[in-house]
Amino acid sequence: MHPVKNAQVGENRLQIWDEKEQQPDMYGGEMDYQSLFTFILEMAGTIAFAASGAMVGAQRGMDIFGVCVLGVVTAVGGGATRDIILGIVPPGMFQDPLYTIVATVTACIVFAVMYWKQELLEGGNRLVYDKIMLVMDSVGLGVFTVMGVDKGITEGYMGRTFFLVFLGTVTGVGGGLIRDMMAGVPPYIFVRHIYACASIVGAVVCVWVYRLFGGVPAMVTGTVVVILIRYLAAHYRWNLPRLRRE
Repeated sequence: MHPVKNAQVGENRLQIWDEKEQQPDMYGGEMDYQSLFTFILEMAGTIAFAASGAMVGAQRGMDIFGVCVLGVVTAVGGGATRDIILGIVPPGMFQDPLYTIVATVTACIVFAVMYWKQELLEGGNRLVYDKIMLVMDSVGLGVFTVMGVDKGITEGYMGRTFFLVFLGTVTGVGGGLIRDMMAGVPPYIFVRHIYACASIVGAVVCVWVYRLFGGVPAMVTGTVVVILIRYLAAHYRWNLPRLRRE
């Protein structure tokens, strides 16, 4: 090969290598503290929401495919809606299938457990089912609310409080809303305890703490606030005012 061409090829390879070195490696390379914390939090939320979606599917008598679909939709539906609002196309769930895979595996595990322990859906065990659903749904709601806020800030909307709160709420409740509509049940956010309001409060707290103390304290505080409000609402039977039908 001609010496000039050899030199050009060598320069191109060095340029490609430099570009790879500059790109953040989420899995194999070094991750900063906040990125690692965010990744762990996202995995926890994905597993929690996938489990809650799968449990709804199992309770509705769906087969394993239906259970997996509800699990995946619950886990990634809110994030996909948020990404579309932000103009991120295709949404993150299609750019990185890891979260979809984790949600699918989680849903399969839930289906297997409930297939071999079908008594969990019957009679006196209904209380256990409701408690597990409360925990999974609350954790998922808290995690994905702050993830929505964090994504908005990452995209450059730090100064737009209303938009950040909206993104956090959509990310938190979107998956559960789609799940309930697909399962043919009244959406959880409209009929049970304090749900969307907990997400809104958590998002507001997350934005405020983020501006004062940074990302990790904001995400921890926002998540805890959402979970605490959900627990108190369930424990004390708090509900928003509603019209009573005669």
